[in-house]
Amino acid sequence: MPGILHSRTLTVAIDRPPDEVYEYIANPENFPAWANSFCLGVRKAGDGWVAETREGPMSLRFADRNGYGILDHYLKKPSQRELLNPMRVVPYGSGSKVIFTVFQRDESFVLHFRDAEKDLQTLKNVLENK
Repeated sequence: MPGILHSRTLTVAIDRPPDEVYEYIANPENFPAWANSFCLGVRKAGDGWVAETREGPMSLRFADRNGYGILDHYLKKPSQRELLNPMRVVPYGSGSKVIFTVFQRDESFVLHFRDAEKDLQTLKNVLENK
């Protein structure tokens, strides 16, 4: 992919069944509760969603619902290209493992990676304390 220099994949184990984790993440309304280092809020806009972020509004869409645990989501700033954020939930013992890949798209890679680590830990805390 042009413009991508490096990537790192993060994982977090969550003591909840994969179906429950999948349903929670796949609901865009839950995005601000766990991806709060980035997302300040979401709102429905026509057939899609808009994420309110520190960088301004971005369109937000998730991969179509599926039985494979694929939770890829795409963000797009106005007049820029859509950015893929690959994400999966898989069975892991009696719980789940969430897998998320961070791509380096600019000089802020370390910051984005740390934010993603924080967000996955928040996701774990939210789901395990429901």
